[in-house]
Amino acid sequence: MGADTGRPAGTGRRGELDALRALVVLGLVFFHTALVFSPDDDFYVKNPQTTGAVTVLAGFGVVWAMPMLFLVAGLGARHSIRRRGAAGFARERLLRLGVPLVFGTVVLCPLPQWLRLRAAGPGYDEPYGRFWQRFLTVRPDLADFPFVLEGDHFETGHLWFVVLLLAFCLLLAPVAGPLASAAGHMVPALDRHPVLLLLPALPLAAVNALLGMEEGFAGWNRWAYLLFLLYGFGLGDDERVRALTRRAAAPAGVLGLLLFAATAPGFVAGDDPFTARTPFALFTRAAFGAAGWCWVLALLGLLDRPRNGTSGAPDATAGARRYGRRYLALAALPLYVLHQPVVVAFAYGVVGWSAPMVVKYVAIVAASLAVILAVYEYGVRRTRLTRFLFGMRPQPRPHPTTAPTRPGPTRPPAS
Repeated sequence: MGADTGRPAGTGRRGELDALRALVVLGLVFFHTALVFSPDDDFYVKNPQTTGAVTVLAGFGVVWAMPMLFLVAGLGARHSIRRRGAAGFARERLLRLGVPLVFGTVVLCPLPQWLRLRAAGPGYDEPYGRFWQRFLTVRPDLADFPFVLEGDHFETGHLWFVVLLLAFCLLLAPVAGPLASAAGHMVPALDRHPVLLLLPALPLAAVNALLGMEEGFAGWNRWAYLLFLLYGFGLGDDERVRALTRRAAAPAGVLGLLLFAATAPGFVAGDDPFTARTPFALFTRAAFGAAGWCWVLALLGLLDRPRNGTSGAPDATAGARRYGRRYLALAALPLYVLHQPVVVAFAYGVVGWSAPMVVKYVAIVAASLAVILAVYEYGVRRTRLTRFLFGMRPQPRPHPTTAPTRPGPTRPPAS
């Protein structure tokens, strides 16, 4: 793209961030299992005994995990638009996100809702097939954009992330060129005043404070995620910004911890911190938004360690690490689409056990991880159709030069 002329770009996709994205997705198994035992969340299935400790521990994850996914998606969008152009990027996103969104909504999302009804009322005996038809009875509703369908039982569930990411990518495509150019003009100012790296915390604080936090979107306002995606797109792979981020990682992390600690009174003892308009609630939401940026900035810097050539590692070891990162990067979206229905299904069976909460928690997590990883490995990644349905590209065919060749007839030597 012409807007990148003269701008030092990164060396390509950052493998450590792709791996982090997949690890965050796997971490959602632990997070959503914890909601089974939380007194403050309307999760699909609830354990008879709950503990408030879950809410506190979950807060350490929600402040940075989903924002990091959107920021990494913005970084990936920058590379994709360079290769394909804005129109090609939009078409690719419609295919890679739209297909798993439709498939997951129709095939996977009805199950948690059906289990919610069964768990809430022991007398509920509606067959799944009949409920599935009612689940898909929808009507248009543009008031909750980009969630434009509504129904008595219909929901996109955990696929809200895919809905927002697809909508934001389509909004980004037409303005990608001007945005990249504007970001390039900002970099010299960051070189002179590195403290400006903290500036994105202000609009994030304002969006959360003024528009309110949304519990259904992991505690953030949906439009705050658009800002994270734009930050990743605009600044994520500039080498000068990356160098500044590495230096700012430690102080940003400390500031993020202080801001996050400042939210505790508001979440524990104040008015409703998600929607109340009192000064205390507004401050709590603003501090949460600013803390989220500081934590993401710190993680970006801490993970971006310079590599010293081969670092003395054997080629086989380095190759194994590259393969592992590549495997995790490709698995992230399919694992995300799969994980929540599996967690809810196991939780539905486990909460009735006469066992301590920790035993139930470990059982749900272990079984869910085993199933989603097995389904991905043996039921998704190995066939062309399932790869397509889960947003994966077809497996590359072997290069002709690597294929075995059959010996031809021996020609006599020239005389």
